Amino acid sequence: MISFIAKIVAYFRVKKIENTYSNAIKIQDTIFKKLIKSASKTKFGIDHKFVNIISYDDFKKNVPIRDYESLKLYIKDVQDGKENILWPGKPKYFAKTSGTTSGIKLIPITKESLPFHINSSRDAILFYIKQTGNSQFLNGKNIFIQGSPTLDEINGVLVGRLSGIVAHHIPKYLQGRNLPSMQANSIQDWQSKIDAICKETINQDLRVVGGIPSWVQMYFERLLKNKKNKKIIDLFKNLSLFVYGGVNFTPYKRIFSKLIGKKIDTLEYYPASEGFFAYQNDQNDPSLLLQYNSEIFYEFIELDQFENRNRKRLNLSQVKLNKNYVMIVSSNAGLWAYNTGDTVMFKSIIPPKIIVTGRHKHFISTFGEHVIAREVENSINYAAKKTKLTVVEFTVAPMISVTPKELPHHQWWVEFDSYDTRISEFAKIIDAEMKKQNIYYKDLVDGKVLEPLKVIAVPAGSFKNYMKSLGKLGGQNKVPRLSNNREFVLGLNKYIKKIESEN
Repeated sequence: MISFIAKIVAYFRVKKIENTYSNAIKIQDTIFKKLIKSASKTKFGIDHKFVNIISYDDFKKNVPIRDYESLKLYIKDVQDGKENILWPGKPKYFAKTSGTTSGIKLIPITKESLPFHINSSRDAILFYIKQTGNSQFLNGKNIFIQGSPTLDEINGVLVGRLSGIVAHHIPKYLQGRNLPSMQANSIQDWQSKIDAICKETINQDLRVVGGIPSWVQMYFERLLKNKKNKKIIDLFKNLSLFVYGGVNFTPYKRIFSKLIGKKIDTLEYYPASEGFFAYQNDQNDPSLLLQYNSEIFYEFIELDQFENRNRKRLNLSQVKLNKNYVMIVSSNAGLWAYNTGDTVMFKSIIPPKIIVTGRHKHFISTFGEHVIAREVENSINYAAKKTKLTVVEFTVAPMISVTPKELPHHQWWVEFDSYDTRISEFAKIIDAEMKKQNIYYKDLVDGKVLEPLKVIAVPAGSFKNYMKSLGKLGGQNKVPRLSNNREFVLGLNKYIKKIESEN
């Protein structure tokens, strides 16, 4: 009965959304005006003369682009319990996340913004149902491997990971069908949590699995432990959909295909603490439908102009296809001209559809750790100072494909000025310093989601000669400090082996 009703609801909801495609720009203009009016009497609104803002040009003159650091004083006021700072009243939650230019961030989620986090996820599922006709998964169980729903509190505002916050707002039609239990989900130690989730789900009619790919991979591997020649589809015969978001799924496709033993549908979300920005609305198209009607006003700056003093801010009516833009948002959560750090490219204007092309700055967040350049540079410099080793060049990449006895980890490919036997000592010092630099990296290693990082010493001249072989030596070309994939290190390793074989 639920699956039958879902098809009817999907038909009408999808049609309603599709009918707004051609009005996306007008809807954005309406949202812009509504946001300005709603926040005109807040501290931020008064400081930035919202009462005088009539047009988008006025907004650009009065409200500069901000990152979290620039918004911190306002956030601090909210943390101190003050009201009407960024948005009328006080936020309902702070979503705790890791920043690309700072440490822990506390992003406000208001009673007005929270429903859009929930509804966008629902709408993505309804698009999927309408297109594929598959609604049978609603008759079984679904599981989302997510952060702990345990919340802290700061002056009346609840604090937790976004996924943990959302876990408290499961729609009624999914209650009783959603796994894991609150008890299992609240376990802090990752290995213990996965064991508990496996026990709860092993005999269930599981039909949908969702979560960060690396976390779901570990869940699958734990389920199959000691089950020779078994595949996930042997355990869950009705499994038909994998929902993911936050990281690139491409590196995981081969692993998932092997673990599951059957091709199943996938559905991509683009959620963030700052807002649910987009979702996949077509199984035949990897681009994502921008959430232009979710009380978020979007701006875009061409990536190659972002560092320019006279960079041009564009609204939805001014963007072009196939250009890389840094995405800026203002919302009913109280964010104003906020730099998300994400880079996107439009693949369609009507409707507005994007692909996420990366981050404005390099980082690693394959497992949700959000390690940034400053953190790795600080750590390797500290280790070099402690050991008196000289680092010529280095790059860091995630290792996802591992043996059954080995957990995923970060690989640090390091070139020293001379060979030294203290590589393991060097690695331990870096790992300890990284834990101090990045709390999420510490949590993942201590929770045994990741192994401590591993240092791979490369022969002298490797980086320079490899860059030269690519025609990228000198000028503005630089060795990437961080990568969210293994493309660079695989190329480097192949080059090193080639040189060694020739010698």
